[in-house]
Parts: sequence; C-alpha cells; structure tokens
Amino acid sequence: MNIAVAVPVKDLHAAKQRLVGVLSPGERAALAGAMLRDVLRALAGASLDAVWVVTRDAAAMSIARALGAEILEEAANDGHTAAVARAQAHAARAGLRVFATVPGDVPCITASEIQTLVRAVAPSPGAVFAPSRSGLGTNGVALTPPAAMPLTFGEPSFDNHLATARRLGLTPRVLDLPGLALDVDAGDDLRALLAAGLHTESGGLLTTWSIVDRLTSALAVGAGSRS
Repeated sequence: MNIAVAVPVKDLHAAKQRLVGVLSPGERAALAGAMLRDVLRALAGASLDAVWVVTRDAAAMSIARALGAEILEEAANDGHTAAVARAQAHAARAGLRVFATVPGDVPCITASEIQTLVRAVAPSPGAVFAPSRSGLGTNGVALTPPAAMPLTFGEPSFDNHLATARRLGLTPRVLDLPGLALDVDAGDDLRALLAAGLHTESGGLLTTWSIVDRLTSALAVGAGSRS
C-alpha cells in the first residue's frame, strides 16, 4: 500500500452551525451527508490504495461503508486536528509512502484534483498543500513520509503549515485546486456551491431549498438589526 487519504468527519447532525440562520437542523445534516458522499465519490475515482473516514458518527460511518471507504472510529469528537493526527499515525504504522487528507465538506473536489495532490509530493521527505478559497485554511495536504511534519488546522493554518514545513527543512509545494478550495461553511459558500457545483449531489440539493431567496432574506434581516 502506497497512498491513503483521510477524511475527518464531525457528527453530521450537529454540522454547519454557521448556517443556522439559513438551514434547519435536518437540512444541515442532509447537506453534510451529501457533501461527504460527493467527496467520497471523487476519492473512489482517484485510484488510491485506501480511503479512511475518521469519525464517531453512525451516519457518517454508514455513508463511508456504502461508498467503499474504511472507518477509523474515534471514541470522542476531539476536532479536525486530532482526527487527522490519528489517521497520520495509522498511516505511519502501516508503512505507507504518502499520506493525504481532505475535509468532508468540499463537494466540488474531483478525482483529478486528488490525483494531482498526491502525485505532487516530491521524493521523501516532501509536503504539498492546497489552500481554502479564503487562502487562510488548509483544505488539502499530502506528505511523504506520513510523519514528515505535524498538522494543525484552523485559520490561518495554511501559512502556519508552510512555516512549519520550512522550519523542518522541507520545501513545501502549493497547489491551487478550485474544487478542493471550496469548503462550505457560510452563506457565501452556499452561493459559490450553487454557481460551481450544480453537477454535485450537494449542489442539486440546494436547488430544492430556494437557497438564494433564503440568503437574501437572511442578509436583509442582518442589515436591519445593524441599522
């Protein structure tokens, strides 16, 4: 086995709290599930040796099994950084050549982008990073060997990862991957998903919810509260 990609997933029923003013709890859970399926379908088409979903959530486990991913079960939801560290250590123990990770809320990611990410790693040791749309977060990482460096997520993780890599003597490579860059957390991300991702399950789901009208209403309410 040479290449594994880990996808950390929080509890789907409590996902996307920043969208509380736009989507109901059931809709947020449905969107989170659809995005995870979009990501796992792309990974399934990328000719990887292993795809791991790191989660404690039963619904996420069910989705992972249905789409052929392996499960690294967590005892508690300790956050994105801890989930990635767990998978990274698992990859190192397994003797993998390349470890990569992407989030479960990047529905526009493509198999081609995943292949580009994992193939871009230089001969060991190496590190490749793909930023979020804002340029502050890290949406894609590929490392060889898997323990080449520690990973810590949360803005401004992208610049922090580059600095850590250089401090450890690595020369980080940066990739601009538009599908991977679009993580869906806030209202503007929903607009971007509608513009770029109607071919995805997640984008199709948004079209059934009159999202543009809801976002306009939420914006008007916010402006009124500030006046």
